[in-house]
Amino acid sequence: MRILALDFGEKRIGVAVSDALNIIAQAVGTIERKGIKNDLKKIQDLVQEYNACRLVVGLPLNMDGTEGKSANLAIDFVNEVKKEIQIEVEMIDERLTTRQGERIFLEADMSRKKRRKNLDKIAAQLILQNYLDLHVQKDRT
Repeated sequence: MRILALDFGEKRIGVAVSDALNIIAQAVGTIERKGIKNDLKKIQDLVQEYNACRLVVGLPLNMDGTEGKSANLAIDFVNEVKKEIQIEVEMIDERLTTRQGERIFLEADMSRKKRRKNLDKIAAQLILQNYLDLHVQKDRT
């Protein structure tokens, strides 16, 4: 069973999925936000499409570890997901994943327009890869 990851944002939600062995994360796209019902429907479809057993959502904490506006919005979103979709949901610290993604794109000399279009899904991939490296690999040892 695979793990699905979301990088929650006010305009878009980045999406990534693990491979079948839960070793490698792969960016698969973004969900353009058009209301909570639409968002939940698209997430439910992705859970079914990838046969996901767990959903990992990035928690955008402030650099000092406190919860700010973005974190509160993400927590509210996760609470809606938990009400509507029957899947285990876990939130993990996503500090610096967006910056990591930006750095990857800058090193690849990607245009600003392409960076903006792809940043959310790459952030989701980084969130998921961090999760896999920290949690799934530890469970195997």
